[in-house]
Amino acid sequence: MPEIKIFTEANLRSAVQLDGDAVACVEEAFHLLATKDVQMPPILSFHVPDYNGEVDVKTAYVPGLNEFAIKISPGFFDNPKLGLPSLNGLSVLFDAKTGIVRAVLLDNGYLTDVRTAAAGAVTAKHLSREDSKVAGILGSGIQARLQLEALTLVRGIEHAVIWGRDPQKTLTCALECAEKLGIKVITVSSIAQVMAAADIVVTTTPSDALLITADMLHPGLHVTAMGSDADYKMELAPDVIPAASLFVADSIAQSVKQGELRPAIAAGNVTDPSQFPELGQIIAGQKPGRASAQDITICDLTGTGIQDTAIAAFAGARANAAGTGTTIDSDH
Repeated sequence: MPEIKIFTEANLRSAVQLDGDAVACVEEAFHLLATKDVQMPPILSFHVPDYNGEVDVKTAYVPGLNEFAIKISPGFFDNPKLGLPSLNGLSVLFDAKTGIVRAVLLDNGYLTDVRTAAAGAVTAKHLSREDSKVAGILGSGIQARLQLEALTLVRGIEHAVIWGRDPQKTLTCALECAEKLGIKVITVSSIAQVMAAADIVVTTTPSDALLITADMLHPGLHVTAMGSDADYKMELAPDVIPAASLFVADSIAQSVKQGELRPAIAAGNVTDPSQFPELGQIIAGQKPGRASAQDITICDLTGTGIQDTAIAAFAGARANAAGTGTTIDSDH
């Protein structure tokens, strides 16, 4: 059997960062999803309620690519109380022609963090106003930090407003973001304050109760909701999607099953989800995006297998080119 490369989190962190290349990688993945006969099965997902955890398995095969990935991603949201990260996981890269394992990426969730933040940047690039300067973030964890950083890659963000359930964690998040990004970052005590101040709002929480209501929306606003990726989560009230000028999802099927369309459909506020475009269709020019500066746009990101295949192949190639990783003989 062929040799297999093993890449550690350190190998992958040295090879891949949240930058323009990562954003371009994820943007191309969405474009391929809209323009190629991509095989992307539904997410295999299950809840571990005893420990506030969940496990997702995602994959996709893209015609023309030499590799595909299968990603296993546990998220256990009480882990920070134990001094552990909420996300973990790994990806396995397979040869697309033979199905032989080429590499194992022991990234501990790092690549998921990067590709998720990059997807936020892609969404803002294609749906938010080009003159957006104020970012609003709901949440204070790793993804809150990365989503704000991602926005600065595609928009001239000068100021950020952050809300989180834990005031001390939120303050720490704000101080760290301000120092790293060189912009003004403040904390506020309510979600309504974030919504009123921001041009772009990104929700990054594992909330199972609504956070944003339609009366918080204002002309010109863009909202990226990326926290709801399981059928027990929600961040947007059922009245939010109908109140938007444009609603988009990375995957309409996933949004219906485990994203923000699920509660809207259950409440009867959305009856025909097929009317909504997917992000890749807007990137590919197949469907229109924002029509005016006054539009209210919303995008639901549930995370797609094609993002995981794209970032894993990208990271594996980068790490291999850098000469990192360990080679093992799978027969021994």
